[in-house]
Amino acid sequence: MKKLILIILPLLFLSAGLAFAVSASGNQAQTAEKGEVMTKKVLVSYFSWGGNTKHIAELIHSQTGGDMFSIEPVTPYPSDYNETAYGVAKEQKDKGIHPPIKNKDISSYDVIFVGTPAWWYTMAPPVMTFLAENNFEGKTIIPFITHGGGGAYTIAADMGKLAKGAKVLTPFVVYERGDSNTAQKITEWLKGLAY
Repeated sequence: MKKLILIILPLLFLSAGLAFAVSASGNQAQTAEKGEVMTKKVLVSYFSWGGNTKHIAELIHSQTGGDMFSIEPVTPYPSDYNETAYGVAKEQKDKGIHPPIKNKDISSYDVIFVGTPAWWYTMAPPVMTFLAENNFEGKTIIPFITHGGGGAYTIAADMGKLAKGAKVLTPFVVYERGDSNTAQKITEWLKGLAY
């Protein structure tokens, strides 16, 4: 009987050790997979004239991390709303002008959040320049759009047309700066994205 116990006991320890080793290697694989997701380099880029889109960009950045970049035209828009909205911005939209911007090299980023106000049924012209002048091949674009009542229009689809080869995900769309629940809505939106 003692001999049987001496034979069975080491076998039990050996099988327990193998089970632990298999379990540990499974955990390492899961950790590696999670680590792979976490190594994606994120950029939160945005254009904001009145501060609404910047506010949403900051809320997104606080939850995603990564870098932030303000898309800025070389020639700033006038500070007067009517002069900007009904003057310069409308003319740029009507004539298809993509104004020069202080550009940002996005080549090292995998996931790029792109924020814009909705101007004249589409994105702001500096955002068009940003998308047209950079190589988005193989990258993921996640739009976020602020508006004054008109909604998202076809802005996400328009981004996909300018950023050739990019995968464009579902946009976050918000009226002006949002409200006290906007941060929570962003959390829920981010949870639904596969990036």
